[in-house]
Amino acid sequence: MSLTKSFKREKPTGNFDVILIGSGPGSFTAASLLSRVAGKRVLILEKHYTPGGFTHVFKRRGFEWDVGIHYLGEFHREKGMSGRLMRYLCDDQLRWEELGEVYDKIIFGQEVYEFKKGIDNFKDTLKGYFPEEQEAIDRYIDLVYQLQFAARDFFMEKALSGIPRRLASRRMRKDFLALSGKSTLEVLRSLTDNQKLIGVLTGQYGDYGLTPGQSSFAMHAMVVKHYLNGACFPVGGCEQIFETIAKPIIDTGSEIFTNAAVEEIILSDGKCKGVRMEDGSEWFAPAVISGAGIHNTFRKLVKESFKDQEAYSEQIEALNASASHIALYLGFEESSESLGLERPNFWIYPEHGYDHDHNLNRYLEDPEVDFPMIYVSFPSAKDPDWPRRYPGKSTVDVITMAPYTWFKPWEGTRWMKRGEDYEAFKEKLSKRLLDKIFEYLPQLKGKVAHYELSTPLSTHNFCSYAQGEIYGIEHTPERFKSPILRPHTPIKNLFLTGQDIVTCGIGGAMLSGVITASAMQKKNLLKGII
Repeated sequence: MSLTKSFKREKPTGNFDVILIGSGPGSFTAASLLSRVAGKRVLILEKHYTPGGFTHVFKRRGFEWDVGIHYLGEFHREKGMSGRLMRYLCDDQLRWEELGEVYDKIIFGQEVYEFKKGIDNFKDTLKGYFPEEQEAIDRYIDLVYQLQFAARDFFMEKALSGIPRRLASRRMRKDFLALSGKSTLEVLRSLTDNQKLIGVLTGQYGDYGLTPGQSSFAMHAMVVKHYLNGACFPVGGCEQIFETIAKPIIDTGSEIFTNAAVEEIILSDGKCKGVRMEDGSEWFAPAVISGAGIHNTFRKLVKESFKDQEAYSEQIEALNASASHIALYLGFEESSESLGLERPNFWIYPEHGYDHDHNLNRYLEDPEVDFPMIYVSFPSAKDPDWPRRYPGKSTVDVITMAPYTWFKPWEGTRWMKRGEDYEAFKEKLSKRLLDKIFEYLPQLKGKVAHYELSTPLSTHNFCSYAQGEIYGIEHTPERFKSPILRPHTPIKNLFLTGQDIVTCGIGGAMLSGVITASAMQKKNLLKGII
């Protein structure tokens, strides 16, 4: 039995305490805490026909692909906030499969660098590659942990308001801002002048979509820390994340709807009262949480004026959208074992291309040069339940960066009906990616049973991000200085959650849900859980 209902066929019933716009990790975490811990009846409204935000999967021609959750850190561990929070949200019904000792392979031409789980293993392996850089590697890991400790107070400060915020804000933010205010490249160059080592250490920059010269060291350090103790994948596929978390929410009497596009957030006397749907129907509640992103919320959904609007809008406009991407989904009529697919991810860079900023800038100027980065994931090899669901089949995800401007000529066209020119452009990109993948996985050549490419227009269509961005607001040093990326808004009873509030990634988005729910209840709802 489905845990969600289609808004096209059914409508919400009864009264609700909280309405949530969007069903991504921030929203479903906030909904779970508010319904199960605070006793609120919540209504989740999801525009897409599939719930879960970037945790959802799509299925085509007998295959299944994850669209956003390719691997995760921390959730498989019994200790730690992320694992404990996840176990609570899903009533300990979700199982995780570790990727193994090696979770990422950073590849430059034929040079391969392995990232191994465990702090000592990680450092020892890197020191084996760079024996002359032992001190720099130790100092690097120390800074990663220094940032992680500072992040706790920084993000929990976001839940405060009024007098408590004024009293504690500066103290809770200063240590974090001292490091987040520097670029990743700036910090690493203070440790070493070895460009090759810097290129390897930043080999996961695709996880947040911003090169070392542009990204905040805070974002880089949080991603590195997230995987230091290994990586994992949900048994049964990524859709199990939402499925197992949704059931306890539904059991409280709350409701979740798909195909439920919100047209407008209703204001009255400067206060949020509810939402108006695309079909004109209206639903009211004492509080509304938007998980649609701060740009979407205030550019599209808030259509009435409110107090301090001009100053707030100026601060919003200062926040830039993150990177967009293309993703090539491959399907094979053979098992992962027979094809020799591995669990670790591949991060493929141009030969001798250790300067990621240079690689990307060159690519943006001339799209015909080498891709600046290609990420390759093997979901069918990661999930031990895959052979039961799809015997004799396997899948591969291939992702790289691509600016929205390349696809803007087809903006406004319908999904799957964008015309021959669009399909020809996609085919050209697909062939280029396939050729590169066959260099590293030659056993796949001639065996691709199905492939299709998604573009930033797909993200724009299904997630409403204006430029097809996948990581919300870009993670620059300026982003973390912004005073408005927090649950509270200038509009009373309207709150924000999602990756814009903390960081991108399911871990960051889930933490935002905790912070938003805690801000609304003026109580740390996480404390009792962990």
